[in-house]
Amino acid sequence: MRNLTLMMLLMAVGANAKDTMEDPFIWLEDVDAEKSMAWVHEQNQNTADEYKAKPIYQELYDQALSTLNNQSRIPSVSQRGEWVYNYWKDADNPRGLYRRAKLKDFNNNDEPKWQTVLDMDAYNEQHSGNWVFKGMNCHAPKNRRCLVSLSPGGGDAVEVFEFDMERKQFIEDGFRLPVSKVRLSWQDADHIFVGTDFGQDSMTDSGYPRTIKLWRRGTPLAEAKELMTVPKKSVGIFAFRTGEGKEAKDFLIDSTSFWSQQYYQWVDGTALPLDLPASAVVNGFFQGDVIVSLKEDWEYQGQFLSEGMVLIINPDVLTGRKSLVEADDWSVFLNPRPNENIEGIATADDSIIVTFLTDVVGGVYVYRPDDDGWDVEQIAFPDNGAIGITAVDDESGSFFAEYESFITPPTLYHVDGKSLKPKAVKSQAQSFDPSPYQVEQFFARSADGTFVPYFIVMHKDTEFNGKNPTHIFSYGGFRNSLTPSYSGSYEALEGAYGKLWLDRGGVFVSANIRGGGAYGPKWHKAALLENRNKSYEDFEAVAEDLIKRRITSPEHLGIEGRSNGGLLVGATMTRRPDLYGAVICGVPLLDMKRYNKLLAGASWMGEYGNPDKPEQWAFIKTYSPYQNLKHETEYPATFFYTSTRDDRVHPGHARKMAAKMMSYGYPIWYYENTEGGHGGSSTNEQLAERLALAYTHLWTHLK
Repeated sequence: MRNLTLMMLLMAVGANAKDTMEDPFIWLEDVDAEKSMAWVHEQNQNTADEYKAKPIYQELYDQALSTLNNQSRIPSVSQRGEWVYNYWKDADNPRGLYRRAKLKDFNNNDEPKWQTVLDMDAYNEQHSGNWVFKGMNCHAPKNRRCLVSLSPGGGDAVEVFEFDMERKQFIEDGFRLPVSKVRLSWQDADHIFVGTDFGQDSMTDSGYPRTIKLWRRGTPLAEAKELMTVPKKSVGIFAFRTGEGKEAKDFLIDSTSFWSQQYYQWVDGTALPLDLPASAVVNGFFQGDVIVSLKEDWEYQGQFLSEGMVLIINPDVLTGRKSLVEADDWSVFLNPRPNENIEGIATADDSIIVTFLTDVVGGVYVYRPDDDGWDVEQIAFPDNGAIGITAVDDESGSFFAEYESFITPPTLYHVDGKSLKPKAVKSQAQSFDPSPYQVEQFFARSADGTFVPYFIVMHKDTEFNGKNPTHIFSYGGFRNSLTPSYSGSYEALEGAYGKLWLDRGGVFVSANIRGGGAYGPKWHKAALLENRNKSYEDFEAVAEDLIKRRITSPEHLGIEGRSNGGLLVGATMTRRPDLYGAVICGVPLLDMKRYNKLLAGASWMGEYGNPDKPEQWAFIKTYSPYQNLKHETEYPATFFYTSTRDDRVHPGHARKMAAKMMSYGYPIWYYENTEGGHGGSSTNEQLAERLALAYTHLWTHLK
């Protein structure tokens, strides 16, 4: 049977009577409880029984897995000295290999000689559990000793081991931490800054470390020197070192909220606060100075500075250790135009590399100081795509960058630090033939008159007859710009949507709604807190524009979002169910009354507001999907997916929304992977299964 009985759904395991009366499905928040998992397994089985029995499912699964395991995929690399490093998964290595190759060999050979550093499939055979590689943090410049993070199930909580990169083995008596959400960085070869679960009251309300300590090699963690403890209401604390030798400087960051922070410089045992606006972001350091992005207007030294500007300032001026007497103690480095956003800033010893977006299309510029200020050169990448800097060599200024567009597969470039000429070193084979398709950018007019950009990918012969199956993907939050991608989302799906959607006659849309970062801080701030509805109005304007242009119609229009995007589609589905035929709601926030009490939810109150404050709940409740679900309404067919091991966005959101819809008599389709963390999957097979289920859902209900 598709629906559990109402009696079974209303069983409240582990919940008190008051909570149960207010929320009869709160028992599903008990992640691993027997009753909860029985419900999960039943819903998974119901969805599998229906969708996997359709011939299209296996076709979609095979195409997705083939694409994800494509050996021509370009490796996402980091560089440490003469080596490039990459984490690689394929059919032979489903859990992945962390590997390395010589830089020269990698740049000049299609098949470089890779050395395996850590084999995660072998590791899992030797250790109980489902361990997922989460990164390697090495001490520069020698990069021999590293801190490797491994997650049991793919969540954000990790176990940490010290690793010898030269011997490619764990160090038995090295630094080691049990599973926790941690904040780690190297101070020097024998000291690390560490934030972890030190015991009672050592974590913030958001579930992150609130105490940072300096831990010396060879001593117990209990003897580590405490540097700072922040209030529990802060999101967390972090520490890091920049520079080497006499030029080294140590800094602490108290993340007072998701969008505010207090920076400190640690000098002779004292934390000296940097005099910066709480919303300002330190992007890095260049030749001893700090690079600061402004997210709000600021008056400094008698000058008005507008949000979006980037400054370069001597940190000693910001801490008061140096009077502002020299002309070069601070300056405006960048002042973007209204249709631009500074997407990323990276530094080398003698240059600053900046990624710009102009109407959501990427470009890269290199800035090098000269006698007149800055010598600026734009790097000659292809047009109309997204460009991301993946690795920078400090000494030479050379860097790796990845280019892709909606119909152009990713290409990895190496840019020489002297000539600044990009060289394509690796290109992914096409996952689908791009020649029949065109990409256009349109602008929809939102309810308040704001023009909202969106990209559309469709066949050149598409008839504007209102009958085209159309899939909108969007996010609309946390400054995420949602740039053009070969995956069709911000996930690394390697172009899977080409075969699964475009080649079958679908139209794809990527919407750059407010709340994201497409046009800088103002675009994000326009949909914060009490203005959250602007994101949903923008999304609905895009849907209406597609219908007005007769590209599609509601019965042929499917929408998808994940995480904050899951909240987006959940909110607009309950606001305007008449606009859509199908919904994919992934690892979502949905119960905005309780989101701040679940896992990392408290850290996002700077984005959404605090539902425990009546004046803020007043605007949150207007869009909270869980609270706004109604009886006897024609909602679009809804597919939920989440992960049992998601320790960032609680799986209870998707579970409870699905259960509530079922109790109202609405059909739902549900998939919960039992590992994978917030990403939703740990292996390509798991990701292919989820993709095949999602696209089966769209093709079933839109055509």
